[in-house]
Amino acid sequence: MNNDILPPKKPDESAGSTAPQSLPELPQIEPIASSPVDDHPQHLLASGRRSRKLRIVLVSLAAVIMVLAAITIGTWVWYQQQLQAVAPGSSEKVRVTVKPGTDPSGIANLLKANGLIRNETAFGWYVRLSGTAGSLQSGAYRLSKSDNVQTLVEHLTSGKTDTFSITFLPGNTLAKHRQTLLDAGYSQTNVDTALSKKYAHPLFESKPASSDLEGYIYGETYQFPADATPEQILTRTFDQFQSVVEEENLKALYKQRGFTLYEGITLASIIQREVITKSDMAQVSQVFQLRLKRDIQLGSDVTYQYAADKMGVARSVDLDSPYNTRRYPGLPPGPISSPGAAALLAVANPAKGDYLYFLSGDDDKTYFGRTEAEHEANIQKHCQKKCQIL
Repeated sequence: MNNDILPPKKPDESAGSTAPQSLPELPQIEPIASSPVDDHPQHLLASGRRSRKLRIVLVSLAAVIMVLAAITIGTWVWYQQQLQAVAPGSSEKVRVTVKPGTDPSGIANLLKANGLIRNETAFGWYVRLSGTAGSLQSGAYRLSKSDNVQTLVEHLTSGKTDTFSITFLPGNTLAKHRQTLLDAGYSQTNVDTALSKKYAHPLFESKPASSDLEGYIYGETYQFPADATPEQILTRTFDQFQSVVEEENLKALYKQRGFTLYEGITLASIIQREVITKSDMAQVSQVFQLRLKRDIQLGSDVTYQYAADKMGVARSVDLDSPYNTRRYPGLPPGPISSPGAAALLAVANPAKGDYLYFLSGDDDKTYFGRTEAEHEANIQKHCQKKCQIL
């Protein structure tokens, strides 16, 4: 038997018990030293307060910024609105006169008082922001209520004062002339004041004091500066009328026909309304003057039509008015329209003839008759439409 392999040696129990083998030593982990402050609840409370204060400050700052932003946006929106036209699409023109030395604030007040801008402050801001405050020019202007501030400022800085033309048409009544002045941009109050004013003018020498200006606004186109008043415009028409009277010696010629200047103008106003073709006016004048001479009613339809329109009633040949020359003999109390030069001269120089009747046919030609039978025949042949109109 091979004895090379020996059984393991048993411990020598006789030597006594030995201590068990010890484990290797582990490094000791020291506890993290806590800050003495963190151990106090008062510090935690203070830290929380600081956080809340910071949040409050940030929220308050954000609120202030939002309020300021809202105010800024609101102000800008308001500013833009105030720069818009007072009456977009309006055709009304307003005359303003900027006196020399007027500052931007004074101009703003002037424009506001005339209803041309919405707000003086916004106007002031605009001229300062646009750099035009020192470029506003004095002068007379015709400004539109349909223009915004930018357009108004461009007008006022152009250095070009305004003129305008106004046309009064021959044959128009005083009511239509009044509307012409209103359309030119004058207020109703200013126009009516001018029309009711008593003017000291040689043209009115024979005009009754109680009569109005019917027939005396001479039909013509006139040019005026922007600051012209209605009184100045009317006076200019009187001057023009007077120049025609003097140049054509109408006062003397009318006297030869048995008329004052007022009566001659009255007859001319009827001729102006009755006749379309100027070349027929002298012959129509012959008809009327012959009827007056023979004490026959003029029988002019335009006279009762004028009276009815002025009274605001329906037109009728039976209208009870001294203007109705179908009912009352002689001339009406005054002119019924503004006569032109041709009608005025027709009174002074009537054509030769013995016609007692005339009519304007449907073809706008004038047909004359010596007898009532001839006149009725002319109606049947030439006036089936017009003669049915009241």
